[in-house]
Amino acid sequence: MTVTDSAGKVVLKAEGISKSFPGVRALREVSFDLRAGEIHAICGENGAGKSTLIKLLSGIHAHGSYEGRFEVGGEEARFGSIADAGRAGIAVIYQELALVEEMTVAENLFLGSEPKRLGGVLVDWPRVYREARGLLGRFEVELDPAAKVGDLGVGQKQLVEIVKALAKESRILILDEPTAALAEHEVQVLLGILRDLKKRGIACIYISHKLEEVFAVADRITVLRDGATIVTKAASEMDRGGVIRHMVGREIGDLFPRRAGSVGEVVLEVEGLGAGGAEGSEMELEGVSFSLRAGEVLGIGGLMGAGRTELLMHLFGCWGRRRAGEVKLLGVDTGRAGPSELLRRGMGLVSEDRRRYGLVLEQEIGFNLSLASLRQFSRLGFVDRQAERQSNEGLFSALRVKAPGLEEVVGRLSGGNQQKVVLGKVLMTEPKVVLLDEPTRGIDVGAKLEIYELVNRLTAEGKAVILVSSELPELIGMSDRILMLHEGRVGGEFAREEATQERLMEAAMG
Repeated sequence: MTVTDSAGKVVLKAEGISKSFPGVRALREVSFDLRAGEIHAICGENGAGKSTLIKLLSGIHAHGSYEGRFEVGGEEARFGSIADAGRAGIAVIYQELALVEEMTVAENLFLGSEPKRLGGVLVDWPRVYREARGLLGRFEVELDPAAKVGDLGVGQKQLVEIVKALAKESRILILDEPTAALAEHEVQVLLGILRDLKKRGIACIYISHKLEEVFAVADRITVLRDGATIVTKAASEMDRGGVIRHMVGREIGDLFPRRAGSVGEVVLEVEGLGAGGAEGSEMELEGVSFSLRAGEVLGIGGLMGAGRTELLMHLFGCWGRRRAGEVKLLGVDTGRAGPSELLRRGMGLVSEDRRRYGLVLEQEIGFNLSLASLRQFSRLGFVDRQAERQSNEGLFSALRVKAPGLEEVVGRLSGGNQQKVVLGKVLMTEPKVVLLDEPTRGIDVGAKLEIYELVNRLTAEGKAVILVSSELPELIGMSDRILMLHEGRVGGEFAREEATQERLMEAAMG
């Protein structure tokens, strides 16, 4: 593929796109265009309409289900299916990759369009691998066509998905949060490939919450808010603060609005904790000691595999066997207490993986909010549904969940609103100690600010919070003290005023 004379020509146009679901106006007259050889970033909070827009462009929501007009190559696009969008040259790379793990790279690249021989009766496997090798070389992707996809890293799988899309001569590539699960070096490889595609005349729509990536590759930026187009400008004419301001609709003076309050008595004591996982697990916690006071936020950081999540899960009674030390909650040793008992004793955990461990995705918001608190509403084995609903409605309103009502299925919510429901479920148990494991992962700036304000509200009410985060600015901005883990041990402890990213990284690296 080479740069064409059409570079800069409009290849996709959206005019006045509006889309409604029962009780929700998802898009309101969204308009923008995409040019050949351009990387056009679309930014917005969770719930701003980005996902809905992608589903319209990819044919998941068929023409006729929305108002407005799409044009591809100067002609009106009336997609009735994903296949229609594919034939028009549009390919979407989702965060959850659509690859068959048991198949090889080559088999995945040509899945459904394998070259045939003997009159189309048999797959021409030598040709499949020969053409796969040529495709990978064409885009400078160093992968073995015979490698099984299940053995590849996440970043390598992402590259296979991109080459698979480009193998179909796609002219428009839509990437939805493509770096969410990538390591930093994999991110840089991906961004380099996107820059190369740009030179080849491929047009890209890039959707990401990571604004540093947006400004690293985007030519233009369109911001959506509440389903409407707020602004489209050249990236060179905007800055990070301006994009955030357009996204949330207000000035952001401080991204980490931590308000330290009065600190009370010790509510959690961990002394010399040693614990290990199941047989075969390499993770071990050794000699971990710290205390946590009412009204305080203790940040816990460390590199991947340092034991952050394992520590929180052990404190909550759902990981590892304790070999040494003790954990006291409100002055009483937790011993072998499990999650149910620890909930009753005043501890709540917001898991890192909200979709897997925090929510029942096919159930309604109300069901999820009160799931851990039904004992509060039960009398003689019966649930007082009126009292349950009153509590649910109060939390739903206080957390400002963006949904038509408690009856909305949780799986249909944006990531930020799902996180609010998980937090609400824990808060309804009225905990004294709240364990937050990566509570802002995968959510946008506006939703993060609301989570931070919720943390402030918790500590103002005298609750104690442990905040695990892989983002050092977040740890520094929202913690009163910070504990850095290194290979299951405490690598350093810092007061907020003495913490810098450099000192935290030194402690994390041992």
